[in-house]
Amino acid sequence: MFDIQEELKKLPKNPGVYIMHDERDAIIYIGKAISLRNRVRQYFRPSHNEGLKKEQMVRQIARFEYIITDSELEALILECNLIKEHRPKYNTMLRDDKTYPYIRVTLGEAFPRVLFSRQMKKDKSRYFGPYTSAGAVKETIELIGKLYCLKTCNRILPRDTGKERPCLNYHIHQCMAPCQGKVSQEEYHRQIEQVIEFLSGNYQPVLKELEDKMQSASDEMNFEKAIEYRELLKAVKQIAQKQKITSSDGEDKDIIAMASDEEDAVVQVFFIRDGKLIGRDHFHVNIGNEDTRPQVLATFLKQFYAGTPFIPKEVMLQEEIEEAAIIEQWLGQKRGQRVYIRVPKKGTKEKLVELAAQNAHMVLSQDKEKIKREEGRTIGALKEIGQLLELEQLKRVEAYDISNISGFESVGSMVVYEKGKPKRSDYRKFKLRTVTGPDDYGSMYEVLTRRFSHGMKEQQELKEQRMENDYGSFTRFPDLIMMDGGKGQVNVALRVLEELGLCIPVCGMVKDDNHRTRGLYYHNREIPIDRHSEGFKLITRIQDEAHRFAIEYHRSLRSKEQVHSVLDDIPGIGTARRKSLMKSFQSLDAIRQADVQTLAGLPGMNQQAAQSVYDFFHRPAVEDE
Repeated sequence: MFDIQEELKKLPKNPGVYIMHDERDAIIYIGKAISLRNRVRQYFRPSHNEGLKKEQMVRQIARFEYIITDSELEALILECNLIKEHRPKYNTMLRDDKTYPYIRVTLGEAFPRVLFSRQMKKDKSRYFGPYTSAGAVKETIELIGKLYCLKTCNRILPRDTGKERPCLNYHIHQCMAPCQGKVSQEEYHRQIEQVIEFLSGNYQPVLKELEDKMQSASDEMNFEKAIEYRELLKAVKQIAQKQKITSSDGEDKDIIAMASDEEDAVVQVFFIRDGKLIGRDHFHVNIGNEDTRPQVLATFLKQFYAGTPFIPKEVMLQEEIEEAAIIEQWLGQKRGQRVYIRVPKKGTKEKLVELAAQNAHMVLSQDKEKIKREEGRTIGALKEIGQLLELEQLKRVEAYDISNISGFESVGSMVVYEKGKPKRSDYRKFKLRTVTGPDDYGSMYEVLTRRFSHGMKEQQELKEQRMENDYGSFTRFPDLIMMDGGKGQVNVALRVLEELGLCIPVCGMVKDDNHRTRGLYYHNREIPIDRHSEGFKLITRIQDEAHRFAIEYHRSLRSKEQVHSVLDDIPGIGTARRKSLMKSFQSLDAIRQADVQTLAGLPGMNQQAAQSVYDFFHRPAVEDE
C-alpha cells in the first residue's frame, strides 16, 4: 500500500515533474517544481490553499511518482510533453495545443522565411524548438530580421518579382527586397544558412556582434540604441538555452540506463516520440554476482523489445554491449528500417542518458527501502510471532471467527495469511448446519471439524491418485491456528484436532474490555505483546480481517432473507418470479427504484406482475389515527 506520508519524506530536492494518480491509478495531475520536496509536500499541508479545484484533486490522490531533471526549464518542457500525452483531469490550463512555440524556416520556398509556428508539420520546412517563451521566440525572429534582412511577406517568388513596390521593411533596412530582384537566390540562401547555424546553437558570433554594437552605441552616447541591443541580446540568450528534454530532430528514441547493487537492478527507459519525452517506465531485473552491466543491458534489450510492438529508430545506452550489432539487425527487421544502438559520449544525448541513470538509481534505492519495510510488516512480523510462541517454521496462519445476532443465521469465517500477507483465494465461509441459537463454542466446533475433515479427505484422495503436489481448497494445513478469543475458543480447537488426530499449534487472540487486541493465549497462559511491534500489528490485522469476513457473510445472508420475506408479501409473485427479482437486483432499494417497464422485462415477469411489484413498493403510507 502506498503510504503518502512516508513517500513525502523521501522526496528529493531536485527539480523535476511530479505525477499524481487516483485510486484507479489514472493520472489526474502533472506538475513541475524547482524542488520536488518543497512543492509536492505543499499539497498535503492543512494550511496550504490553492483553491477548490486543487483541494478536490488532493482528496483524490492515492499515490504519486516523479521524474528528476537538471533544471526547471527541462521540467517545464517535460511537464508539457506529459500533459499533451496523458491529458490529466486537473491540468486544464495546459491542454491547449499552443503550448509549444517553434521557429519555422520555410526551406521549401525559393526565398525562405523565418516564421513563428505553433505546430510542427511534416513538410519541407526546418523547425527549431519547442521553446518555453513565445515572447522570446518573437523577439528572436525580429532580431533575425534585423540582422539578416530576410523576406517576411507572402509574395510567391520569383513568380511575383517586380509586380509590386517593395514593402516598408526594405525602406527601414530590414529586408533585401528579393521581390525587386535586388538580391540573388544564391546570396539569399547564404544568409539562410547563417540563420540556421544560429538557430542550431552557434550563436556566439551574433552575441559578439550585438555586444560590440551595444558597446559602440554606449560609447557614442546613443543609449536608446544600446538599450535596444541589450534587450535583443537578452532575448538571444534566452532562446539559445540548451533543451535536453526535447530533441530538435523530431525522431523516435528510447533512452535506456540502469542502476544495480549486489542482487537487484533497475532499468529505466525514457520514451522520446517526435522529439519529445512523453513518458518513462522502469523494470526490475534479478541479477547474479557474475552478471556485468553490459550483459544485463543486452538481456534487457532482447526481452523488452521482444514484447514491444513499437521499435524506435534509435536506442541510446549508457555503455557499450557486445551484442550491439546483432541486436541492431534484429530490431531493424522488426521495425522494417534500420535501427541504431548508440552510446552518446557528449552533449544533449549523453545528458539524457545520465538523467535516466539518476532516475534508475532513485527507483532502486527507494524500492529496496519499500521492500524492506514491507518485509518488516509481513515476514518480519510473522517471525516475531513465531519467536513469541517458540515456533521455528511459521509461514501459513489460519484465523477463525463466528458471527450471529441472537443466534440468527450463525456463520463462520476462515481467513488465511501466508508470509504475513492475506491469501484471499484460500478464504472460506461456513453456514452453520447443526447449531441453533447463540452457541459460539458449538459453532466453532462445527466449523473446525468440517474444515479439517474436508482437508483430510482431500489429502487422502490426492494420495490415492499420487498427486501429492496438487492442492485442493482445504488440502494445505496451517502452521498455526489463531482463534478469535481466549481459553474457551482455544480449547474447542484443541479438542477438534485431538479427535481428528492432528497436531497443529493453536493460540487465541485475546481482547481487552474495549474490544481491542491485548495479547495471545497459548499453552494455558496469556503472552503479552509490545503494542508497537510489527508482530502485534499483524495479529490485529488478522483478527480484524477474520471478523470483517464473517460479518460481511452474515450481512449478505440476512439481506437475502430480508428480501425473501418481503417479496413473499407481494400479490402475484411466486417462487419463480421471486427468484427472478432476487437474481436481477442486489437489494430491495434497487427493486423499489425500478420502473414498471424494467420490471416487466425480467424473465418470468409480465405487465400485470410488474405493476403489482411497483404498486407494492409505492403504496401510500398509512397515517396513525
